[in-house]
This record gives sequence, structure tokens and C-alpha cells, in this order.
Amino acid sequence: MAYKIIQWATGNVGSQVIKAIAQRSDLKLKGLFVYSESKVGMDAGTLVGIEKLGVKATNDIDKILAMDADCVVHTPLPSLVFGDDPGADLDVICALLASGKNVISTVGYMYPKVYGKKLMNRIQAACRRGGSSFHGTGANPGWLGDLIPLTLSSLSNRIDQIHIQEISHFEHYASPEIICDNMGFGKTPKAYKAQNARYSSWLNGLFEESVQMVADGIGLKLDNITAKSKQILAPEDLTVAAGPIKKGTVAGQHWEWAGISKGKKRIVHETIWRVHDSIADQWPRGVHSITIKGHPKLYLEFGENWNDDLGSATSIHAVNSIPYVVEASCGVQTFLDLPWIMGRGAAQ
Repeated sequence: MAYKIIQWATGNVGSQVIKAIAQRSDLKLKGLFVYSESKVGMDAGTLVGIEKLGVKATNDIDKILAMDADCVVHTPLPSLVFGDDPGADLDVICALLASGKNVISTVGYMYPKVYGKKLMNRIQAACRRGGSSFHGTGANPGWLGDLIPLTLSSLSNRIDQIHIQEISHFEHYASPEIICDNMGFGKTPKAYKAQNARYSSWLNGLFEESVQMVADGIGLKLDNITAKSKQILAPEDLTVAAGPIKKGTVAGQHWEWAGISKGKKRIVHETIWRVHDSIADQWPRGVHSITIKGHPKLYLEFGENWNDDLGSATSIHAVNSIPYVVEASCGVQTFLDLPWIMGRGAAQ
């Protein structure tokens, strides 16, 4: 029997989710929520460029809440960054949970305890009302910087420091909503600064969740988590898949989040984002890597071609989480609570 799924939003991640569900015999798309009035009434398959699926898009939240479904995959652009109501995502998530639907979201809340008891209690209360479970996921955070280091740590006898380094360039990522609107590439320093208050707050929250989950996973008590960032501007006009990046606009970002214990950086997540590979030669180059300093010293490197479709990573990780979240007990289910997530149903 296939799990009945509602997809929430049809951006880059949501469209990939619909395509993945359409290929799986263990999943069945039952509903689709969209924000754009122009998409209402369209078939979900048509919207994402595949065969018709017999599911019409709606922007009526009450219709979604009334639907019979096992799980909602919630993948909008984050309201903490976009729109007039920063709390909109949390309101929607709690309403869905209270209606009896399990929810998997990619907007954050992977480890919601970091935001305090009030938020955590609100999600848990919604889960209890609906007898449902909630899970936040992603590719990073949500896989590279947390699940993989935690898995690698099972080989450790002593851990002095975990250092995660993500080095990415996005010249081939054809999503202006993510690259420009969300990440802020192509913005003037003034426009980036104006946006950055909300964006950096959201991003800092995401990676604080990741750092704290890794610390809790290895039993390390943190005193605090620090965050710092810097940007570099394009030295000339650039053309990337997401659109033009003008000279003098933001073209590179360097971030660091560090979990501090007894004055030492114990969990470090360093992220270097270039909108084009030619940017910022002074910053580290290479590939994604994880280093665990201690005994034994462990190093795991992801080669340049480790994934030939990085754009689908977040969506597929959410899809593969569905059986585990549906089958989980009521409440918030983090990666520390769920079984090891595998591609169940992907090998049919």
C-alpha cells in the first residue's frame, strides 16, 4: 500500500519531490498546494514537466487540511527570509500536524530545541493534537554537516574537534530564487546588507541546529555557538545559470559556525560559496570534507563528481525520509530519534 503524500509548493525542491514521487510505487501524490494563483487548477505533472498525475493544484489551505494524507512534504522558500510574515511557515507546519498529517519540512527546524522551549512545545503540542510526527531535513544542514560526521564518529575513540568544510560554486545552479533571492548573490553590498538581517538570522539558525545536534550526538556540552561571515564582490560581470552577476555585486560568501566548549572550537562548520568558480582565490579551494581530529584522526573527502545532480539532493533526502517519519511515534523526530534513513523504495 502506497503512502499518500501532499506536496507543499512547487519551487525547485518541490518540483523535484513531485517527480520523485511519480517514479515510486510506494508513494502516491494526493494533493498539491501552490502559492501562485496562475498555478491553481493545473495538474501537478504538467506543472513540473512530466505526464499528468491527476492531482490539481490548490491554494486553499482548508482543502489541504481536510485531505486524507499520510505526509506533507513542505518545501516553500523560507518565510523567515521571504514575505511579510516570518512566522508563516511555523503556523502552516503546526496546522498540518494538528490536522493529523505527518510533516517533513526543508525550511529548517531540523533540531528545533535550539530555538527554546516555547517553540519546541508548540510543535510537540500540534503533534499531540493530530497524533502526528514532524521532521526537518535537507542536504546541508541535514546530511553533509551532521549525519555524515555523526556516522564517522562511530569510529572514534577520542574526539578533539569535528571540522566540516563545504566548498561549493553555483554557476550551473539554474534557480534565481535560490541563488539570487535567497542566498543574495548578485546583490549590491547595500541590498545584501538590507536583506542580510533576515537571511543571516535564518542561516545562523540552521547551522546552529546542525552544530548542536552533532554535539548532542557525541555527548559534548557546548558553552555557546559563534557565527561569522564575510563577502567578496565580483571583479567583473559574470554569467551564471541563475542569471547575470554584475561587477561589484556579491559573488562569494565565507561563513563559519563554531560550537565552543571550554574556550575551544570543538564543532566547526566552514562554508565557502562562490557564485562562479573564478571567485575568491584567496579562500580555501577543494571539495567537501569532514575531518575528525582525535584518535584515530579521520578524514573523509567528497570528490568533485561525488553527485551528478546536486540540485535534487534536498528533495530526494526528504522523499526517502517519508516512510520513517510516517512510521515514527508522535512528536518531533530529529536525526537522533529516527532510524538510519536509507533509500527504501528507490531500488524498485
